[in-house]
Amino acid sequence: MSIKYIFITGGVVSSLGKGLTSASIGYLLETRGLKIAMLKLDPYLNVDPGTMNPFQHGEVYVTDDGSETDLDLGHYHRFTHSPLSRASNTTSGQIYDTVIKRERKGDFLGKTVQVIPHITDEIKSRILACAKQDKETQVVLVEIGGTVGDIESLPFLEAIRQFRYERPKDCIFLHLTYVPYLKTAGEVKTKPTQHSVQVLREIGIIPDMILCRCESPLSEDIKAKISLFCSVPQEAVIDEKDVAMSIYEVPVDLHRQHIDEMICRMLDLQTPPASLVKWEKMLENVLHPTGGKIRIGVVGKYMNHQDAYKSVFEALHHAAATCNVSLELCRFESDRIDANQPLEQSLGGCDGYLVPGGFGERGWEGMVLAAEYCRTRKIPYLGLCLGMQVMIVEFARNVLKLSGANSTEIDINTAYPVISMLSEQRNVQNLGGTMRLGAYPCDLLEGTIAFQAYGKKLIQERHRHRYEFNNEFKKAYEEKGMVFSGTLERGSLCEISEIPSHPWMLGVQFHPEFKSKPLEPHPLFREFIKAICYASNRSR
Repeated sequence: MSIKYIFITGGVVSSLGKGLTSASIGYLLETRGLKIAMLKLDPYLNVDPGTMNPFQHGEVYVTDDGSETDLDLGHYHRFTHSPLSRASNTTSGQIYDTVIKRERKGDFLGKTVQVIPHITDEIKSRILACAKQDKETQVVLVEIGGTVGDIESLPFLEAIRQFRYERPKDCIFLHLTYVPYLKTAGEVKTKPTQHSVQVLREIGIIPDMILCRCESPLSEDIKAKISLFCSVPQEAVIDEKDVAMSIYEVPVDLHRQHIDEMICRMLDLQTPPASLVKWEKMLENVLHPTGGKIRIGVVGKYMNHQDAYKSVFEALHHAAATCNVSLELCRFESDRIDANQPLEQSLGGCDGYLVPGGFGERGWEGMVLAAEYCRTRKIPYLGLCLGMQVMIVEFARNVLKLSGANSTEIDINTAYPVISMLSEQRNVQNLGGTMRLGAYPCDLLEGTIAFQAYGKKLIQERHRHRYEFNNEFKKAYEEKGMVFSGTLERGSLCEISEIPSHPWMLGVQFHPEFKSKPLEPHPLFREFIKAICYASNRSR
């Protein structure tokens, strides 16, 4: 059987949720026994999002092979088992960079290099490369970033038009659009959707299905109107209403409208019916937990951007659902934590605290104060990447009594550089592509919190950082009770630190949030939630 391709475009406005929609469809196809792969095509000219400000772009998702990718790949991971690698995210920057380098090498034999066919051919080659990640792949879902009508996305739209023209029986187009409700008029308006589809048709793309983001389910009359003016069968006009409580409701809502059945029929895919039993059980725990409520404070630098810590928040929700508890997240901007005020006033009221990753000096001291607050008051603490480094520095200053101890990222002249850059990275000048990125093996020490969580001695986790624990101070830490429970396999680099005398205080140099799924919560997040539940029950 030839590989099938589903192209997902978006219209009217950005932030409609194409990534979430694509991931939900991918999940539904997997429940029918299909092997899928997913690809995000981003129109921006950055080579990757690695050097982009989180306030602009949100989270940078890292794959096992060390690729810094769009946050939608996090959705792909959480909802599906699609292979994810550098072949799963392509930007305009990568496309143009590749074509220009080939031109400089003379690969085009003196021809005039143009958007068509050279740029579009390179885009099509990336689609095929994604399909080849796994020889068993049956369906590839390709999400086109941006909004139809943007000049940046035109080469991608032309490329997928050509791709379908070359494979007419193996491709379908899904268009996600917005159908607003005007309260003053008391009417649902379809004109934006009509215009969006019109722009697509001018390019040569005719949608096979239209998914309509809306506040409430659309009436059959509205669907019939969209069907008529957009030349799409009425049954293929799907409403994707705002979910009440959880993004994990989306696949269930789409399945109720038979979207997976229609896709399989359009692509001539013979599959058994979808089964959402496990997913619906998980969703029941998310929507109606019976084990009480806990509050977790997340102390970070980018709390004003809802997507900057997307995987962290989702991993906490996965673990809470598994433990059948209701989770309230409290967001603390670390640069607003005042050392001159009582910590209870700045941070109080939560059952546990998490300090996520980040870069740079802003908000650093606030995070150190959060670690001190948790250590001295015996409150469960989980530090991720920068959060582990914060825990290390706080311990040095207040337990080892190394006044002014710091990370050289924050203070290059500190007398006690307990966190410092690896020697082979000291001459780094370009910010892009200089970090320890991707999956690395880690040996766990038996009898520790980390070993108990994972239940095995060797693990693999994904990294994204430049600075490491300075082993020159390791003995001093161990003498004062800190345990380095995880180290780089066949190496000495610290991967996990914990304090056995504390009920649950642990920091990791990697990013475990990137591997959590709603049906497979990450063990560290699960044990963190369990520790909070235990401590909360004891205090009642």
